[in-house]
Amino acid sequence: MFNPALLSYVSLMSVTPGPNNLMLAASGGNFGFRRSIPHLLGISIGHGIQVFIVGVLLAWVMASINTVRPILGVFGCAYLLWLSWKIWKAGSPEGKEAAKPMSFLAAALFQWINPKAWVMVINTVILFLPAEQNSMLAAAGLAVLCALINLPCICIWAWLGDALRQHLLIPKILKLFNGIMASLMAITAFFLLHGELALLA
Repeated sequence: MFNPALLSYVSLMSVTPGPNNLMLAASGGNFGFRRSIPHLLGISIGHGIQVFIVGVLLAWVMASINTVRPILGVFGCAYLLWLSWKIWKAGSPEGKEAAKPMSFLAAALFQWINPKAWVMVINTVILFLPAEQNSMLAAAGLAVLCALINLPCICIWAWLGDALRQHLLIPKILKLFNGIMASLMAITAFFLLHGELALLA
């Protein structure tokens, strides 16, 4: 099942900027790499589970995706805007004490309302699931490979945030960093929302 095209596609989609990676950079900067590990694992394992379920239910998903995806996309974009606000507030010293990194479960569940994740998963299943599309074993194999490829790619973002952490001890720099991450997240959300609303129109 594994081939270089799968490695290239999943790696590229995993490492490029998107909601997951912006959140990981902010988490790494605010909480460090180690405390961001549940968030990292939640994304990768959640991604693998999503690939598996979509692979097993491909026929149903393809029949209903045009109805379901835009609705999930709108909810996902609204959630991204809320997260942008939370990241923005994390820049203030008083907000820092109450803040916590995203949990494993929250990160795994977020994949189901993350528009970029849906595009990635559907394309992966269509392009790389073997001919025996209804085979649970084939879907499970693809899911495991996708999770294993995804994890080191997204680790880069949490590590980058963590590498900047020493500089982020200065409140003004931390506020600026979180402001940039929050703004990028909000811009991403509005860009994705525009696409999802176009599908609903």
